[in-house]
Amino acid sequence: MTHPVDVPASVLLPRVASELKERKAVAPPPWAAFARTGVHTQRAPSQPDWWYLRSASVLRKISLQGTSGIARLSSEYGGKRDRGSAPYHARTASRSVLREIVQQLEKSGLLQTQKNRGRKVSPEGQRLLDTTSRAVLKELAEKRPELAKYL
Repeated sequence: MTHPVDVPASVLLPRVASELKERKAVAPPPWAAFARTGVHTQRAPSQPDWWYLRSASVLRKISLQGTSGIARLSSEYGGKRDRGSAPYHARTASRSVLREIVQQLEKSGLLQTQKNRGRKVSPEGQRLLDTTSRAVLKELAEKRPELAKYL
């Protein structure tokens, strides 16, 4: 069985994002075009479909970590804040963006709540990740035959 760990995230995430977009599982809110992803960034993301890509990334990250909450995701997606001549300091990402994404994924049935522990991937969400990663691995195995043993 193929898992999301078996394929590169740079190849897997755009495929999962397009699948989320087709399913209409998530949709960017009206403010998403202007929102920064954290205080460590200077501008809003320039990609027009960044919301779907971030949603796919959150789904994959929760799948790999097991149960995860908004605070942990916020620290995972954070970065370094430029403070001028002062040293950089770590800052967390926008919890509002992550909370909205997690709520949309939960509403679509791809995540489920663990009591007092955060969210985990539902069987349907795991199926989406596994089938997409298997399709990606098949494509990669056509180009590089040594990967065929992982199918």
